[in-house]
Amino acid sequence: MDLLRIVALFAITALAEIVGCYLPWLVLKQGKPLYLLLPAAASLALFAWLLTLHPSAAGRTYAAYGGMYIVIALLWLRLVDGIALTRWDLAGAALALLGMAVIALQPLGK
Repeated sequence: MDLLRIVALFAITALAEIVGCYLPWLVLKQGKPLYLLLPAAASLALFAWLLTLHPSAAGRTYAAYGGMYIVIALLWLRLVDGIALTRWDLAGAALALLGMAVIALQPLGK
């Protein structure tokens, strides 16, 4: 699987997880309507299915996925919550992506 496809799949997977967790947060913390739990459940089911599309073993997929999750969560912080990112956020995201790349792109079978 090429790098761009891996990154895109990780990004979509992370977005599905974040949406699936954000909607219940809105219900519980901000009193939003209960019907938001239905798309939340669908988003979390999508998240679980997307994890199965990754070619690596589950543990390695989860480890590499963590790096992309950090980046998508920070983008969510900026775009949805409207909070400016700091240079520390950006540095941490870069390190997380580097870690993801090291894990995801390792030569298999060695």
